[in-house]
Amino acid sequence: MASRMFFRIAFLMAAALLVAVSVTAHAALDNKDKPQGRLLFGKVLDQRDNPVVGAIVYVTNLRSHAVKTYIVGPEGTYRFPGLSTTDYEVYAQYNGRKSDTKSVSQFDDRSQVYIDLKIDMR
Repeated sequence: MASRMFFRIAFLMAAALLVAVSVTAHAALDNKDKPQGRLLFGKVLDQRDNPVVGAIVYVTNLRSHAVKTYIVGPEGTYRFPGLSTTDYEVYAQYNGRKSDTKSVSQFDDRSQVYIDLKIDMR
């Protein structure tokens, strides 16, 4: 009788362990598919909405004052993946001309933030 009780308890413990491992593995897979950090992206355009190829986009983390840059390609696009959730300022510069500075708030809970930056080339 004692051995029967032992096997029953062992079986229940093994089943509980199997469920716990399964739930943990499933949660780990779900987190792997989620993007890490915030994506800031957009285009740098002139006054006629043409891409400004070669413009440099600056994004500043207002907490750490760290600055990241991106050189715009032929499509006029930029992207800064993996940004932490804090306040940022972003602007573009080309041949001494600068766009307006745009802000991204730490309270903005979007995982992807799209901002077009306009540079007046006249």
